[in-house]
Amino acid sequence: KRYGCVPKILGIALDEEKDLLAKLKIAEDADMLLTTGGVSMGDYDLVKDILERDGQMVFWQVRIKPGKPLAFGKIKGRDKSILHLGLPGNAVSCMVSFELFVRPALLKMMGKNNFAKPAIQAIMEETIKNDAGRRLYNRAIVSRKNGDYYASLTGPQGSGILTSMSLANALVLIPEERTLVNKGETVQALMLDWNEEVNI
Repeated sequence: KRYGCVPKILGIALDEEKDLLAKLKIAEDADMLLTTGGVSMGDYDLVKDILERDGQMVFWQVRIKPGKPLAFGKIKGRDKSILHLGLPGNAVSCMVSFELFVRPALLKMMGKNNFAKPAIQAIMEETIKNDAGRRLYNRAIVSRKNGDYYASLTGPQGSGILTSMSLANALVLIPEERTLVNKGETVQALMLDWNEEVNI
């Protein structure tokens, strides 16, 4: 709703192909299908398998953390192909993936040209290690002090820790080639809640 869409809630599908296909049928007139969960590598992760079988899988998995298991493709609708984004099941991974992939895709589909999140340079208030070999999007609180922006992490960054996202007003981007960002170094922060003036 926030980005101008009319959501059609399909509800929770059981980890059974028959139930999942019934849910997908309800969405056959949608412009985009969003699912959460079912795109990893477990025995019950059926969304990816159905997309590969009944639609077109464009890509699966992205080199980011959190949010690696993300599926994108097309699935057959009533009279057209429907774009499908399969988001991870972990809550934080799902929210980060929405900001990075779904939000810009929806805005682009509506003809918008400016769909990037506002980004600023912020000074890290703690050291961040990156041993994942992926681009990190750490949840952070950005504040303004003496004319500069500073970023501090919201606590533990596990993909199942909701407070890491609920407390954040930014995602701190750590490139995949960086294994360490020291306290005092400048990082790029993508602002989630941006009113042009963060706390002074």
